[in-house]
Amino acid sequence: MTASAQPSVEKVPPRAFFAMAGFRTLLFTRFGAQFSDGMFRAGLAGAVLFNPERGADPLTIAGGFAVLLLPYSLIGPFAGALLDRWDRRRVLIVANLLRGTAIVATAVAVGFGWSGIELFVLALVVEGISRFVGSGLSASLPHVVPPGTLVTANALATTLGSLVAVLGGGAAIGLRTLIGTGNSGSGWTTAAAMLPTLIAAAIARRFARGRLGPDRVDEPRDALLAVARGLIDGARAALAVPSVVAGFVALLAHRASYGISLLLTVLLLRYSFTDLGLLKAGLPGLGQLAAMAGAGILLAGLLTPRLVRRLGRRRAIPGALLLAAATQAGLGLPMTLPTVLVASFVISSAGQVVKLCVDSTIQHDVPDEARGRVFSLYDTLLNITQVIAVSLAATVVPLTGRSVPLLLAATVVYLLGTAGYLVVAHRSRAE
Repeated sequence: MTASAQPSVEKVPPRAFFAMAGFRTLLFTRFGAQFSDGMFRAGLAGAVLFNPERGADPLTIAGGFAVLLLPYSLIGPFAGALLDRWDRRRVLIVANLLRGTAIVATAVAVGFGWSGIELFVLALVVEGISRFVGSGLSASLPHVVPPGTLVTANALATTLGSLVAVLGGGAAIGLRTLIGTGNSGSGWTTAAAMLPTLIAAAIARRFARGRLGPDRVDEPRDALLAVARGLIDGARAALAVPSVVAGFVALLAHRASYGISLLLTVLLLRYSFTDLGLLKAGLPGLGQLAAMAGAGILLAGLLTPRLVRRLGRRRAIPGALLLAAATQAGLGLPMTLPTVLVASFVISSAGQVVKLCVDSTIQHDVPDEARGRVFSLYDTLLNITQVIAVSLAATVVPLTGRSVPLLLAATVVYLLGTAGYLVVAHRSRAE
């Protein structure tokens, strides 16, 4: 089978995967890790963005996004090389334990009112370690499910994991409401994220050594040299597979556009919107936004395997990008609380369709010995793109978040991504 060929998708019902012991264990490991992710990020957002004891301008918010996203870019190449060299079971255990320690340190800093570079560095450590967990989970999935079921298995695992992360964020917002909204309450809320990451480490220990790969190591014996080559090797492996390159183009467009929209939405929730009946502004509004996004992700998880079977990835991906573009313009431009929430649902769903298609492409078309490095390159490119998009937008956006030009620019980015995907996919088909 050629790298760019479309894999056959078996019609396996989602419930069948829960009968697979390896899939269940990996899924529950993901649940612990992603619940902790959701709690930590919501706790940090509450501490930095919606804390009455602190201020938050667009550049501060952009800095918060950088804290959450740059570890994907800085740690990604190293994580990829090591995941293709080290026992992935051990990586999942050790990384979760180290992450729990870093969460406690960050929580102490939040509680004492630290801000600026000190707090951001600690948060960067937490998120950096998380990359080993996230990349390890993705690279390990093909070892616990049959090859022809990757689209459905990935949709199920990623979708449920994303929903668990949303639940973690909701739990943190609720806990912060009970404990308090100042530095002390934010600190205790952030610290609570330690427990689920320790549970994830305990669950990962149930795997036998070597069960999650890598099956074969094609790297030099010198670990430092292997790490240094990780990004280059990942790029070579990705460029050798045209379907992966096309997927990267689509996701780069989505992440750039989504980043601009998210910055505007946070500013609108903080400075422009007011409560509207059951619809809330401020930090509760961010929780509602996350809930709508989670519902969109759930819908995408249910629909993506059917879309791939019926349309194929080459039609599903551009279709999802066009839907996101139309939603960005149609529902985003009014800049009202109800339309923003609906737009979050639709755009999150469309973006998840694209992500699931690209994830399954990498898992199916990239050899196992290079898969970790390609996933890490994937993380690196996407998150650098989002950080750049958010940072550029933060230099021109008004404090209120009301910017029609930026929303139109985000829409154009989706259209350019659609065109780019179609061009690369067409060339790969011609080859």
